[in-house]
Amino acid sequence: MAETTAPEPLARAQAEVADLLSELIRIDSTNTGDTTTSKGERQAAEWVAGKLDEVGIDSVIHESEKGRASLVARIPGADRERPGLLVHGHLDVVPADASEWTVDPFSGEQRDGYVWGRGAVDMKDMDCMTLALVRDWARTGVVPPRDIVLAFVADEEAGGKYGAHYLVDHHADLFENVSEAISEVGGFSLTVRDDLRLYLIQTAEKGLAWMRLTAAGRPGHGSFVHDDNAVTRLSAAVARIGSTRLPTVLTPPMKQFIEEVSDAYGIEIDPDSPDEALSRLGSISRMIGAALRNTVNPTMVDAGYKANVIPGTASATIDGRFLYGQEEAFEAQIDELLGEGVTRDYIHHDQAVETTFDGPLIEQMVAALKAEDDGARPVPFTMSGGTDAKSFETLGMRCFGFSPLRLPADLDFAGLFHGIDERVPVESLQFGIRVLDRFLKAS
Repeated sequence: MAETTAPEPLARAQAEVADLLSELIRIDSTNTGDTTTSKGERQAAEWVAGKLDEVGIDSVIHESEKGRASLVARIPGADRERPGLLVHGHLDVVPADASEWTVDPFSGEQRDGYVWGRGAVDMKDMDCMTLALVRDWARTGVVPPRDIVLAFVADEEAGGKYGAHYLVDHHADLFENVSEAISEVGGFSLTVRDDLRLYLIQTAEKGLAWMRLTAAGRPGHGSFVHDDNAVTRLSAAVARIGSTRLPTVLTPPMKQFIEEVSDAYGIEIDPDSPDEALSRLGSISRMIGAALRNTVNPTMVDAGYKANVIPGTASATIDGRFLYGQEEAFEAQIDELLGEGVTRDYIHHDQAVETTFDGPLIEQMVAALKAEDDGARPVPFTMSGGTDAKSFETLGMRCFGFSPLRLPADLDFAGLFHGIDERVPVESLQFGIRVLDRFLKAS
């Protein structure tokens, strides 16, 4: 096993990261998807600004609407002519029902070697690893080789309209001469055996297609025989959509991931039907399986206003995700499932993102991981969800998910995203700081 004793300059960063994360979790920055009921993003941005200001790092806060605040800072590098690197993270979190949790989801409690609370893995952990590291650099006089731009943004959990999208549309100058970006959901470990861990680096993510379905029918009295019922028509469409598994499509990063898994586990994986073999990856197989195909799931239904009145319309919301290069095929698949008399409209639509698993930045990620874990085997993968990379990629950046964590073999990491009892090991945070330090100093 690689030497894990921290160099002295990183001792303070590793000592404070758990406390920083606890503090940030205690700022309830719940994003409901509605500005009138969301909260805490401005307070969280001001907290980050204060932590940066303590060590002499200037930052600026921009609000897209009152309270929807994002912060950007630039740390000058040794070579100001080189394109910079963006490290971005979101400050908002999804709602949490305290009655379902073992601990108060906004307590930031530290126990059993973990920091607990909403946002512990999505993604206040990366926010605080980054914050602890750059604070340490400022205290010890470290100058990165090129500019590092930090962005702590609002609204990622609702599509980024009031966060990353707003910054890109209205303050693109803040990201001038930035060529690459790293953020969440990548760089975490998957244990194969004691001496081998796959580290999944995100090089692609699915596109976002949240849609409203609307069915029309003839309104009337609920006691009549009624063959033209909007609720029946909508229900049939929702049932078809919810019970259909769309065809497997292997994109380049998933082909490479399957090859790596096949070699690491010593198993044959049928590229036309990889689901069964990939199920041995444990809980992470749910995330991986969703990246093998376009997906769509019904999430909300709304119809009627009285028990004895047949409504003229009924609607449902579906969460659709499409692979890179598959948007046209995805729309055709959905239209086939809708059936007669049901229409669809986008509520929120955003692009899929994909880049290649090569180049100096990937080499530096690989080297940093292997330096801290001699059992590390970095591999590319496609994330089933979405990140703010969708916004920053439009500025010409290559975007990666690289939030490095060495995780316990038995931790259901995938289940913690938007799940109950969300938590992250303190040792994983400290590992992430060491990897990020090596990576950013080499980049």
